[in-house]
Amino acid sequence: MKIGKKIKNLRVKKGLTQEELGERTDLSKGYISQLERDLSSPSIDTFFSILEVLGCSPKDFFDEDVADQKVVYHEEDQTEYWDDEKGYRIQWLVPESNEKEMEPIILTLQDNGEFKAFPPSLSETFAYVLEGKISVRVGNTFFHAKQGESIYYLASDEHQFINAHHGTSKVLIAATQSYL
Repeated sequence: MKIGKKIKNLRVKKGLTQEELGERTDLSKGYISQLERDLSSPSIDTFFSILEVLGCSPKDFFDEDVADQKVVYHEEDQTEYWDDEKGYRIQWLVPESNEKEMEPIILTLQDNGEFKAFPPSLSETFAYVLEGKISVRVGNTFFHAKQGESIYYLASDEHQFINAHHGTSKVLIAATQSYL
């Protein structure tokens, strides 16, 4: 069973960094990172020590209670931001998605609009063009997609979405969080 994601979620909910969790359990930040990525497995004693610091019983850790999690998000749950200078609007479809493994958004680009450039990371990005045409710059290479087409890339180079359409373009984007 993979436990890394659950440990990370508990740590984030508790407001702890990997370093803080490591200090409280006498483990290194690097080891905590390996546990969270399921690259290493803790001993039972280490596992119980981590759960104690995170305030979680073993029973609660292994219970799969999806009734407590929100599954459906409504339009009123969304938040948005406009950048008139760069010509884009971003809608966050799931509140607090920046604290989750994946961040789904809808990006609307006005004529000549461009989204900010992102630095290289370990993230994966999926996009589906809902309307218009967009260009995606990954490093120094441009890729083009029109309505109904999908994009998928590893964000290992600087990357940016740009409107490649005279008029408005709209794209659904889901990006994983980086583990840097």
